[in-house]
Amino acid sequence: MPGIVDGKVAIVTGAGRGIGRGIALLMAQEGARVVVCDIGVSVEGEGSDATPAHEVVSEIKKAGGRAIASTLSISEPANGDKIVKAATDAFGRVDILVNNAGILRDRIFHRMSWADWSDVINVHLNGSFIMSRACATVFREQNSGSYVHMTSTSGLVGNFGQANYAAAKMGIVGLSRGIALDMARFNVRSNCVSPFAWTRMVQTIPSETPEEKARVARASQMVPEKVAPLVVYLASESATGITGQVLGARNNEIYLFNANRPIRTLHRSDGWTPHKLAEQLKGAFAASFTPLERSQDVFAWDPV
Repeated sequence: MPGIVDGKVAIVTGAGRGIGRGIALLMAQEGARVVVCDIGVSVEGEGSDATPAHEVVSEIKKAGGRAIASTLSISEPANGDKIVKAATDAFGRVDILVNNAGILRDRIFHRMSWADWSDVINVHLNGSFIMSRACATVFREQNSGSYVHMTSTSGLVGNFGQANYAAAKMGIVGLSRGIALDMARFNVRSNCVSPFAWTRMVQTIPSETPEEKARVARASQMVPEKVAPLVVYLASESATGITGQVLGARNNEIYLFNANRPIRTLHRSDGWTPHKLAEQLKGAFAASFTPLERSQDVFAWDPV
């Protein structure tokens, strides 16, 4: 039986370790030729090391697949086109882009520096735009293509000390939705995946209290490879018709997240003033306000 992405060409960013590595390996196992993109930085975006990307390429080739490595930074605008050109030079086309690369600079907000903010936005959000825009021309010309972008419940729900990361990940949701609308006419799909997995990025979560330690123990059960099947499926032609959506993968669970829509309305025929709003708005809307929760409050049960 041919693989679900047999004959496709996939670019996977941040593919040297963790979730990206799992995605790259499964893409190859399912028949895709893979461009393994990774500059080999630390979790906080420091340093560089070409080894992880080349190790994944070697692993793919050892299993009989085809792959090349790219160690160009996705946060540099010119590199998007260079990475896409490397893919087309090696394999003749590009069919799939997985925007997975990212860094963390966790800081409580009143201590967050401009560099903490801008570096995280630059890799996650700007990097996703740079790579998506570079692929868009190819996708449009061949009248097909699939984007899968990584978001996070840190943005979809919330978390302490991650205002930069949350903003970037919610920005990616908006980017994906915009791509889905603009490129539907070219048979191009764009979706987001919110992954739950025990990776270098998750291992930075504080684990001092008994509750935090229990959470970390639960998270350690969720290996990165459990995220890959959903990503590879969404990238494949089997997912035709699914676009503009946000899904999640948590161990053996798959989620579909809702989109923002109006849930309550309040109307006055004579219009509003601040004082009239003070009299009515809170009482009318309070029961429907979204609680100020963190991801672990919403996903409070053990991974299945």
